[in-house]
Amino acid sequence: QVQLVESGGALVQPGGSLRLSCAASRDIFSINAIGWYRQAPGKERELVATIISRSITNYADSVKGRFTISRDNAKNTIYLQMNSLKPEDTAVYYCNARLYENYKWGDYWGQGTQVTVSS
Repeated sequence: QVQLVESGGALVQPGGSLRLSCAASRDIFSINAIGWYRQAPGKERELVATIISRSITNYADSVKGRFTISRDNAKNTIYLQMNSLKPEDTAVYYCNARLYENYKWGDYWGQGTQVTVSS
């Protein structure tokens, strides 16, 4: 199991930048996939960016070239650097970890952090 705590959400103007953090309660090197999802009002939760098998990164088309996912193994923390933010990036951002333990997959979620892009 793993507990995830997000931070860094805020109100930011269009074109601005923000960095989200997700602190995990265990060694993130042991996590099969870890990353970020978001959910806007009235919409389904969607993938933003993930790190799979420790090194493979995957991004939604809508954020490629603007967002960067990274990790700090020493701090058991992942980050989402968001640049050139747009109003459509407004959402609650959730950290997700996927683990294979005891012969089954488990999905774990943080509590979410609000990002609002508005002038």
